[in-house]
Amino acid sequence: MTNPREVLARASQGPVPESWRVFTKKRGKISGFLRGTSDDPDPLLVITPDEAVEYKDDRKPPVVVDFDDLTGVTLKAAASTSSDSMMASLDVWLDLVHRDGRKEKWRSMSFAGDLRAIQGFIEAYGAHQGLPAHYPPPPPAPPARPPADPGRW
Repeated sequence: MTNPREVLARASQGPVPESWRVFTKKRGKISGFLRGTSDDPDPLLVITPDEAVEYKDDRKPPVVVDFDDLTGVTLKAAASTSSDSMMASLDVWLDLVHRDGRKEKWRSMSFAGDLRAIQGFIEAYGAHQGLPAHYPPPPPAPPARPPADPGRW
């Protein structure tokens, strides 16, 4: 895992490697004022080949998901409708399973409604799992057995 502050700084200053996905948006003036975060940098989610790093505001430390710490990621969704509307609301998140057995529900704090963030996470995690370091070593070769009757050769 790299330093999350360095990842965020590099993403906010640009340019970044092609393998990184960067999501940002302007902090709303009114909501920033009401929350006391109007002077904070804009929210930022950076997905690298090794991790996802998200900054919401200065009140919270960056959230880091290290892909090496995960054993599984499952896409989850729930939809709800209202009887007086033809619109449906879709809630999407990822269930993460950590190597130590912990389970966590992940969705971006600032980009929860942006399905590209979920897609970017899944793509990066999948590519990370395909790296050679994540393949189990091949099983050892069976020991050579001598022929049953050496005279038959």
